[in-house]
Amino acid sequence: MRPTNKTLIAISCYGRVLSKALDERDSGTRRHCDRVIELAGSLGRACGIDGHALRQLRLCGLFHDIGKIGIPDRVLHKPGELAENEWEEMRSHPERGQRIVEAIGVDGTEEIARGVRHHHEHFDGGGYPDGLAGEDIPYVARMVAIVDAYDAMAMPRPYHRGRTHDEIMAVMRAETGRIFDPYLLARFADMIVNSNRKAPTA
Repeated sequence: MRPTNKTLIAISCYGRVLSKALDERDSGTRRHCDRVIELAGSLGRACGIDGHALRQLRLCGLFHDIGKIGIPDRVLHKPGELAENEWEEMRSHPERGQRIVEAIGVDGTEEIARGVRHHHEHFDGGGYPDGLAGEDIPYVARMVAIVDAYDAMAMPRPYHRGRTHDEIMAVMRAETGRIFDPYLLARFADMIVNSNRKAPTA
């Protein structure tokens, strides 16, 4: 069922509660989600999305990493690179997130939950959890995938420095058509140049 504006407002209220819970669990991930919301909104507007659809996109950005609440501390807070078995646990967060969003129990959460589930799918079908490809991946998930990746590379982590804007865009352009939707990445590249969320150039 397509959520109404009234149900989206209700979902937003639940979202604030869940965002606070995530902040208590991992404040860095919560701050990342805040930046993803902003970037997703900017990308949506650059693609001509507004109103109801834009609010839905921003909610997907809000919830995209909520499943990390269920990831064990030894994995979520590990200061170095993850081992393969730890990556398997980390890769469960989209499905966990889907279940959390669906548990809100408000009509219309299904579409947002699908966006959360599929934000790590790859355009060529090589992502997870379901190996969806191309336009089978929900539109909101393809958009969140782009802004999620950009912010993740821009921010310093214990195991890597924050990359510059040019470095990030070089990586992302190399993955166009494989990980990222080519049309949406082109719109993002145009939008981010003038964004206050643009990574430093040097």
